[in-house]
Amino acid sequence: MTQMNTLSVVIPALNEEDGIRDIIERVRSIEPRLPKVGIQKLEVIVVDDGSTDHTAEIVSEFPHVRLIRHGVNRGYGAALKTGFCHAHGEWLAFLDADGTYPAEYLPELCEVALGNQADVVIGSRMSGADSEMPTMRRLGNRLFASLLSFVGNERIADTASGMRVLRREALGFLYPLPDGLHFTPAMSTRALHEQLRMIEVPIPYRERVGRSKLSVVRDGVRFLYSIIWTAMSYNPLRILGFLGLGAMSVAAAVGLALVLMRASGITSLGPWGVFSVFAALVLGVSGVSIFALGAMFNYLVSLFHKRPVRQGLFGRPIFNPSLDHQFGWMGLLSAIVGGMLGLVSLALSLNGWPLSRLWLYLLGSALLILVGVQLVISWVVMRVLEELSQRDTSVRQDQEGSHY
Repeated sequence: MTQMNTLSVVIPALNEEDGIRDIIERVRSIEPRLPKVGIQKLEVIVVDDGSTDHTAEIVSEFPHVRLIRHGVNRGYGAALKTGFCHAHGEWLAFLDADGTYPAEYLPELCEVALGNQADVVIGSRMSGADSEMPTMRRLGNRLFASLLSFVGNERIADTASGMRVLRREALGFLYPLPDGLHFTPAMSTRALHEQLRMIEVPIPYRERVGRSKLSVVRDGVRFLYSIIWTAMSYNPLRILGFLGLGAMSVAAAVGLALVLMRASGITSLGPWGVFSVFAALVLGVSGVSIFALGAMFNYLVSLFHKRPVRQGLFGRPIFNPSLDHQFGWMGLLSAIVGGMLGLVSLALSLNGWPLSRLWLYLLGSALLILVGVQLVISWVVMRVLEELSQRDTSVRQDQEGSHY
């Protein structure tokens, strides 16, 4: 079977004896429609992922379906990767064996893929078509979609759809992918950050008959982990930067409240007030550290992927040069102001000012000095990382210049 103009449909199956026959017949039924959308051949592959029922025997009844068996259960994602490895098609598709996804829509997904030069086309259960998805799972999918849209800076409606068509060449950008059910959200996250062309097509969805293998809590945690950590491997600042800004914002709000209270003559605090001051100090220093850590990680990611450093929290840089280039003078200024504030507080203390009037200034001094030191350290580390990231380009320029 040649690769060109072939669609390879991979069906992962684990104890699906009640539904596997129907889904195979439905997939085979689309073959006459495929030439109209530019696909000349259909290949159907079922990966039996360690079933203990009659799934494999039923699949064997279909002479034009390739059966690949795992001796033990290795996971949903592992079954798909095995199928992709054995597939011959230029285009790869997959859907579940339980009949929840409409195989009849595969030609539409292929048409969108070929017509729009897409890398990944997702059959979206969350884009308006009829859906029998339970309320709890629908809510979870909306939350994960919102999270992925945030970290990827592009709107996605369905992060975990198990019906997709993708270009074979896209696998080189999408791998590595996990072996479990969080295979699909990890794929969506990688596709966004690899800047692949991903399109969602509304499809109807019906709930499977019988007990689902998906655990809302256990697999929900895995989905969350997969999205966050996959995104962290591409643009850590997108996540850590907003966490840092959130912490600094709370600290700034508490600081402003303290200044206003001091201006109105209040110099003593109750238990909650003291705790608020403590929290502000911790959040202020931690926020700056987390934000700087995200910026430093972006340079490390750039070194690993050999790509330009991603700048900005909002998909594009706001400062020119970027904000991390300002950390040096910002850190020095913060440390100098903090040191001067501390010296002034010491002088006032020596002149008889009680601690009740000076504690806020001393706390402010400590916060400014700690933040300043953190910013300067981060600036030094990032300048070294920036130099390393540009080393290959500089070497190439020097070599080219040596010819003259």
